[in-house]
Amino acid sequence: MGLITAVTWLFTALVGIYLLYLWLSGGGLRQQAAKVTRFPVTLIFSHPVLALSALTCWMAFLITGSRLLAWTAFGVLAVAALLGFTMFTRWLGTGRHARGAERRFPLLAVLLHGLAGVATFVLVLLTASLAGHL
Repeated sequence: MGLITAVTWLFTALVGIYLLYLWLSGGGLRQQAAKVTRFPVTLIFSHPVLALSALTCWMAFLITGSRLLAWTAFGVLAVAALLGFTMFTRWLGTGRHARGAERRFPLLAVLLHGLAGVATFVLVLLTASLAGHL
């Protein structure tokens, strides 16, 4: 189950990288300085940095089998997920009046990233809970 979790996590990360690319290429950094976008730079970059840090802990867990690493990955992922949920609600708030670089986000990509993220979160929780008991 740990490997399936890693694959799901990597898929989530790839879609997230695509969304980050769209935001950056749409002028998100410039628009943030002008307060056009609803996504602060700290939010935009903290979410993937934390998620990738958690993924690193998860990979280390898969190699070592350390329950501490599995739960560390879960804790860091929980914070990343909260930041992701914050971005999602801000993105939803744009509605038909979308502004800034986030208006370039395709609905399908946002839904895929969110659903894969939730699946990853649940798989990490389940796998960490079962670690050492199998």
